[in-house]
Amino acid sequence: MKTRIDILIKGGIIFDGSGSEPFEGDIGIAGDKIAFINRNAELTGKKPEVKAVREIEARDLMVAPGFIDAHAHSEFTLFADPRAEGKICQGITTEINGNCGLSAAPLRGEALKQREEDFREFGIGERWSNFEEYFGMLERKRITLNFVTLVGHGNLRACTAGYENKKLTPSDCGKMHGLLIESIKEGAIGLSTGLIYPPGVYSDTEELICLCKALSQNPCKIPSCPPLPRGSNNKKFTGCGIYTSHMRSEGDRLLESIGETIGIAEESGIRVHISHIKTSGERNWHKIDGALRAMEEARNKGLSVTCDRYPYTAASTDLDTVLPSWAYEGGMEEEIKRLNDKEVRERIGREILREHPEKRYWQNIHISSVSSGDNRWMEGKSVAEIAHQEGTSPVDMLFKILIDEKLRVGAIFSSMSEENLRSFLSLQYSMIGTDSSARSGDGPTFKGKPHPRGFGSFPRFLGRYVRDGSLMSMGEAIRKITLFAAETFRIYKRGFLKNGAFADIVIFDHKKICDRATYSEPFLKPDGINYVIVNGSPAVWEGELTGIRAGRVLRHGR
Repeated sequence: MKTRIDILIKGGIIFDGSGSEPFEGDIGIAGDKIAFINRNAELTGKKPEVKAVREIEARDLMVAPGFIDAHAHSEFTLFADPRAEGKICQGITTEINGNCGLSAAPLRGEALKQREEDFREFGIGERWSNFEEYFGMLERKRITLNFVTLVGHGNLRACTAGYENKKLTPSDCGKMHGLLIESIKEGAIGLSTGLIYPPGVYSDTEELICLCKALSQNPCKIPSCPPLPRGSNNKKFTGCGIYTSHMRSEGDRLLESIGETIGIAEESGIRVHISHIKTSGERNWHKIDGALRAMEEARNKGLSVTCDRYPYTAASTDLDTVLPSWAYEGGMEEEIKRLNDKEVRERIGREILREHPEKRYWQNIHISSVSSGDNRWMEGKSVAEIAHQEGTSPVDMLFKILIDEKLRVGAIFSSMSEENLRSFLSLQYSMIGTDSSARSGDGPTFKGKPHPRGFGSFPRFLGRYVRDGSLMSMGEAIRKITLFAAETFRIYKRGFLKNGAFADIVIFDHKKICDRATYSEPFLKPDGINYVIVNGSPAVWEGELTGIRAGRVLRHGR
């Protein structure tokens, strides 16, 4: 009697996600799960008979678990356009969202007010106040990939105390604690901070330790918290959450910032994860040895320390991050008022120029997106180039752009070392994150010139750095972007190929896989990704997007 399945993957080179040697074999998918994996070398005599609705001839192709984006920002773009073409076409089947202190919820009071421009930009008419409401709305959109989220510390603080630069009262801390627990109960997997952005920039270490202690209870007392994954090396850390951080500095005070993050792990007992680890600015490239030494010493002491990185030497974030932190206080309206005040603006300019006197600084900042049509011509150009064209100084041009665009300006910052990038990528405890939102090749998210990492990170890692650069074995590379990420963020039954696991699978040609997206053409899809299967349904078939949206909201990673 024939076994009936939905999809049969025949004769592929199977990497199960564990980092062990690959093997040739067949994989059967029934519904949303893997029904069987047959190793060709172990089969004797006649192969078991299988009747499949669809077959994939995978001979000479690599078959891997769906890739996990360890650092995404798709809260609003995925809601506006659930197709997520840029992510799915590079093999990403699950995203970790809510990073850098900003998550989809909670959104109340000043936090909601601050996000209104995001809603307007992407044409989102719905509003929500908590994760339960958001998850329900997102599920009704029928998303293409799986959505996991942290809760942003910025959301918690803005809901409680707005955007004031102040030390929180015990009452404020109590409210934040309550919102955090509520968010975890509703399905968030941990806490993230963005300590260069308002209002996270105004927090002190004590505030963060207090929140992290709530997530590191041993044993965890929060209902619905999933157990530690089987096989995890972090058995000491049995609390429900993880703490991820865009640290206070990735350049001049990098080592102090790593020290703060590790100190939070020591004081609270929580697992910590450093977001997009880097040595920013050429004058800080030499600090990599101290950064690696600090993380490895912490791990040797038994602390759980991991990190992620995108495989590019340019960063991308809001243009106004070049301003001193005091300029943000009070929210966007207050920040714009300061920029419109001539005396305050001159003070800001002096501080920026004192910090960055070199002319090359402005040549390395390129505008990636603006909100108004009048300034669309600036996209892709450096601040120095725009200033020269307009006959003004770069710092004055900076102010003009920010005022004209009401702060809604994205920028790309070229400031990193290729050698250091390779070192970070090769770490046993690092994984890959795009640090990007899900976008598509048309529709509401097709705008500007965003960082090419949104369409190219994973093929670039596997093609340029693993295959061509011999940075590590393909098995170890796939472990980083599958099982290791799933274990770190406690994502249930994903990240490995095994009977009974969810059928999130990528099939790619290791000879052809490469990124095509560039800074001038960031929406180009990669080559070499032949099939992407999400929860048993094909999202990419024979290299083409199918339009099938079988992704899920994974509350607590499940």
